[in-house]
Amino acid sequence: MPYLMSRRDLVKATSASLMLAGLPSVRAQEAARRFDPKPQGWRTFEVTTTVQLRDAKGEAILWLPVPSLDTPWQRTLDSSWSGNSSDVRLAADGDTGARVLVARFDAGTPLPTVVLTNRVQTQNRAVDWNERAIAPAADPADLRRWTAPSELITTDGIVRKVAAQIVAGARDDREKVQRIYDWVVVSTYREPKVRGCGVGDIKTMLETQNLSGKCADINALFVGLCRAAGVPARDIYGIRLVPSAFGYRELGGNPANLKGAQHCRAEVYLKVHGWVAMDPADVTKVMRQETAEWIKDAGHPVVAPVRKALFGSWEGNWMAYNSASDVSLPGAKQGKLGFFMYPQGQTSAGARDPYDPDAFTYQITAREVLS
Repeated sequence: MPYLMSRRDLVKATSASLMLAGLPSVRAQEAARRFDPKPQGWRTFEVTTTVQLRDAKGEAILWLPVPSLDTPWQRTLDSSWSGNSSDVRLAADGDTGARVLVARFDAGTPLPTVVLTNRVQTQNRAVDWNERAIAPAADPADLRRWTAPSELITTDGIVRKVAAQIVAGARDDREKVQRIYDWVVVSTYREPKVRGCGVGDIKTMLETQNLSGKCADINALFVGLCRAAGVPARDIYGIRLVPSAFGYRELGGNPANLKGAQHCRAEVYLKVHGWVAMDPADVTKVMRQETAEWIKDAGHPVVAPVRKALFGSWEGNWMAYNSASDVSLPGAKQGKLGFFMYPQGQTSAGARDPYDPDAFTYQITAREVLS
């Protein structure tokens, strides 16, 4: 298959990654860049989503994602809302637990509006690869959930075949994940023309050999290959809040206007280290969009610090909503969503386009609260 790396190329890619792990500072200095997130304490953010349904006809419903996670790297503090809806409530998807604000509007409501404010604390996270203590035992049922397929992240057929070829001969789960991470970074590329964060249909990506896309495509492929190789993995859906502290323009958001700042990350569960941060999609974003020229060498000095760091860490300038797939929204006419990190709306004329915030319309802003 032409889209597969040969065993020789895969070994070379893994070896190059290990070399980068030993020499990150040299290349980072060459580019006057570094990217090395380490936990440095909690930051508090207020994230406000304002939605107005212009030209709404008949009854209308809005669904807004609400942070659903409390983890060692994110604390969800509280949520509040206002607006002119006839009924508004906080609900949760029964299968995934993803929290959602549901606002219903009677026919004739002038300019249906809802304002949702979420207050969260976030921090950088990074695994200590030198720590050899076995991670606390996880719930086996929970881990089985994260090796199971979803509608778009399948684990059989071509996905399993590709995963088996990538990890053949790997000694442990970390080496499996390292190989898959390297393969995704080298084999995929970011396509800026893709709408929103992409679709995440990994079976189609592999069958068509079109390995381009955005975070919901590239990280979904990473997650699916890990699951097919027997390693629990999941996408986490959220939004960038503020600029990166490390100077990478593409790895941050403009807090005054977070249009298009939605971003999904990934995690894998390793027996020694527990849940570990991953984000190969952001490596491809830096390669394609950080500089005026498309960088096609994953060892480039601008890319190398990011490629090394995003295997095991991420920056806390991002808020997670949920890790849910196949989400059912209460009262929605449409079917299940592959993922839920954009506002959704429905009127008698049909569903609003969540990837077109100016026509929907909605705006998302963030404010850091300093203690």
